[in-house]
Amino acid sequence: MSASAGAGAAPLRGGALAITSIALALGTFMQVLDGTIANVSLPTIAGNLGVSTDNGTWVITSFAVANGVTVPLTGWLMQRFGVVRTFTASVVLFTIASLLCGLAWDLSSLIGFRILQGAVSGPMIPGSQALLIAIFPAHKRGTALSIWSMTTLTAPVLGPVLGGYISDNYHWGWIFLINVPVGIACAIISWRSLSTRETPTRKLPIDTVGLILLAFWVFSLQTMLDLGKDRDWFNNPLIVVLTVCALVGFVAWVIWEITDGNPAVDLSLFRRRNFVFGTLALCLGYALFFANNLLLPLWLQEQMGYTATWAGFVAAPSGIVAVVATPFIGRLKIDTRWLATMAFLSFAGSYFLRAQYTPDASFWTLMFPLLLQGLAMSMFFVPLITLSFDGIPGERVPSASGISNFARITAGSFAASIITTYWDRREALHQTRLSEVGTDYSPIYRHATEQLQAAGMTQQQAAGAVMRQIVNQSYLLSSLELFWICGWMALVMIGVIWMTRRPAPSTHVVAAD
Repeated sequence: MSASAGAGAAPLRGGALAITSIALALGTFMQVLDGTIANVSLPTIAGNLGVSTDNGTWVITSFAVANGVTVPLTGWLMQRFGVVRTFTASVVLFTIASLLCGLAWDLSSLIGFRILQGAVSGPMIPGSQALLIAIFPAHKRGTALSIWSMTTLTAPVLGPVLGGYISDNYHWGWIFLINVPVGIACAIISWRSLSTRETPTRKLPIDTVGLILLAFWVFSLQTMLDLGKDRDWFNNPLIVVLTVCALVGFVAWVIWEITDGNPAVDLSLFRRRNFVFGTLALCLGYALFFANNLLLPLWLQEQMGYTATWAGFVAAPSGIVAVVATPFIGRLKIDTRWLATMAFLSFAGSYFLRAQYTPDASFWTLMFPLLLQGLAMSMFFVPLITLSFDGIPGERVPSASGISNFARITAGSFAASIITTYWDRREALHQTRLSEVGTDYSPIYRHATEQLQAAGMTQQQAAGAVMRQIVNQSYLLSSLELFWICGWMALVMIGVIWMTRRPAPSTHVVAAD
């Protein structure tokens, strides 16, 4: 969304400016928070609803996919109904959807309400950013963007900790219900302060066919990724049908968007070299980040004996470092390609350090790589957005922002499904190999069980304890492999960065998260 929202009205001042700024920042905060708060709560939610953690990942991916699909519609909604109306309506609907998520009675209902929550939240981030810029004087737009940026970085800090604490001490539904009072306050304050500052509206055609095709192929692909691991992939007819639907839908969508006069997604932007490679690096970098942020809490809770609260504490320092480092990084006047390079080097270092984890790793050992990840986050979003949008005319920036955010969010959702699938598949392989020593014919197995029986266990208890260790080791080996692969993929992304041209100083303001 461009920074011109409400440009004709005078900036707010004093207490009205402070209160309205807080309300708008809360809009961004809620949306970003709900993208991370469920990560550490996933085992608790799955256990309470009587489903496996694999099926529980739908709680995360359904929100991300629905949000990603509706992002391209945001620009049309704001021009058709006005930024203030669109933002306020989005907050109200998001609050209602959060209430429904908190009251969900089974996995199907929760997934349905999460889809609704993700779908209606599309305008919240670009809307809050555009309105924040509009209510500040021109010479203080940097302050407005700082407020906005801090909320996008603070939410991932509080998300894991808050989600973990609620899951350990209250019903998991409260991770969604806490949005209700915040959403009500945000909507009331925003409407009362900004309803007289509505932006001009105009009737615009909407690319209904393009949006339907987009939703069709994205949901087909996501469903295939989520169900495939439980249905033997392409040996199952449903997975084959979903794959065909995703491929055909994608091709039909591309053809339609290229030939339509008013496309929902302006694919002609991909003719620009910097937009292609900048968006590719942004999407794949975010996919690695999102997948690892999901994998680590799962492993800590399911195999390392961590509670949801302590799993959240392990992840929290990443966001704290990002919040502290971002203002200093923003003052550096160097080629953004070098900043992006340092971001991917830091990401790679974080993943490689995680690949050195051991079964008896201490809290501080587990947390240290997350500090490096926080430094990477402070250099990741803004440089890559700057690279991607280099040379794009101002009137096309909203469309470019929509594509960038759609691709990033969808890539994160796909990555979550892929990494949990391979985590289980590699665990099964390692368990098979390790189980070869878990027989009566193995001296190692006999010695271990004899030691345990001497300590007071029965033969069955000793065998169960050995098997539990085999499972723990299998998941550890699987996790280390995935961390190692992610580290190398982050290094490969540096090559993609340097396929872009050096960007000119940016005059646009766009959503970076």
